Amino acid sequence: MTSINPTSSTPDPSTQVPGSGSGSALGKDDFLKMLVAQLQNQDPMSPMKDMEFIGQMASFSSLEQINNLAAANDRMADNLSSSTAIGLLGKTVSWVDEHDQIQTGVVEKVHTAGGKPLLTVSGVEGVDLSVITQIA
Repeated sequence: MTSINPTSSTPDPSTQVPGSGSGSALGKDDFLKMLVAQLQNQDPMSPMKDMEFIGQMASFSSLEQINNLAAANDRMADNLSSSTAIGLLGKTVSWVDEHDQIQTGVVEKVHTAGGKPLLTVSGVEGVDLSVITQIA
């Protein structure tokens, strides 16, 4: 019987190389500095092959586009939340308060705190959209 060698998963690149600050990610400039250092310090007897270089550039470009897409999705989600909150103005809503009690009231005002829309419902400020259980 033939044995099969186990494979290991590829680690997440964001966890392999720390950024310059806490929670920061490598940017274009960091990548280009690393690439130049790699080219300067390569073995002259076995230089980097063109295909390796092109592969690294393609990987970096793909990663950059994925990051751009994720940022655009975050902005769209924020806009959708704000639009939903504004659409609730004047409507009667029910929500679960911090004591797990169901409250009901009319949405009087919408404001944003920390990039997140919060409602004022019948004088109660700071009602999050995520706790709304019913809209009438």
